[in-house]
Amino acid sequence: MHQIPTTHRIDPSTGSMSNATGHYEKRLKDLAGIYGNAQAFEHAASGAGDRIVYTVHEARPTATQGDLIFGTTFMEPGQIGGEYFMTRGHIHARANRPETYYGESGQGVMLLETPEGETKIMEISPKVLIYVPPLWIHRSVNTGDTPLVMSFCYPSDSGQDYGVIARSGGMAKRIVANGDDWSAIDNTSYRPRDADEIARIYSTTD
Repeated sequence: MHQIPTTHRIDPSTGSMSNATGHYEKRLKDLAGIYGNAQAFEHAASGAGDRIVYTVHEARPTATQGDLIFGTTFMEPGQIGGEYFMTRGHIHARANRPETYYGESGQGVMLLETPEGETKIMEISPKVLIYVPPLWIHRSVNTGDTPLVMSFCYPSDSGQDYGVIARSGGMAKRIVANGDDWSAIDNTSYRPRDADEIARIYSTTD
């Protein structure tokens, strides 16, 4: 039986998407461990732990291989210890699955990293599309003073591996405020992945 085609209207100001099949929120208290300044995070979370940092609206027509998951991410502006608000970041559980992100409103960057530690940083803004190839860890960061809204699309059998970042003490670079601009600095807690971890990632490419 054929699936029924659908249409989805995206509001660039709110990130809402019509005919979404689900959504979730990440609050500040859910993001422990991703910021470099743990003391600044604890101070912020103690007073505003329920603050919503980002919201995802999505549509998942089926989980069948060959289908797509798509939706929007709405991320508030903000900083923790000079480090911008960001998503948890992930590599796909089936690591050879790609993803696209399209800027709807706001300003940000996509922080990307290979299992071996090569880093790419790409700016995203309205009408800019970023292609995340297979086998790249990725995290989005709101570097502006207004919400960052993006739409995304990826294969429905991709899954997410969030632990790949935590196991290395974060990503190799951090995105921090630098006057009216942003800078990428080394993450002093970063631990390069060993051969076993890299091999594990490459083994998930079925």
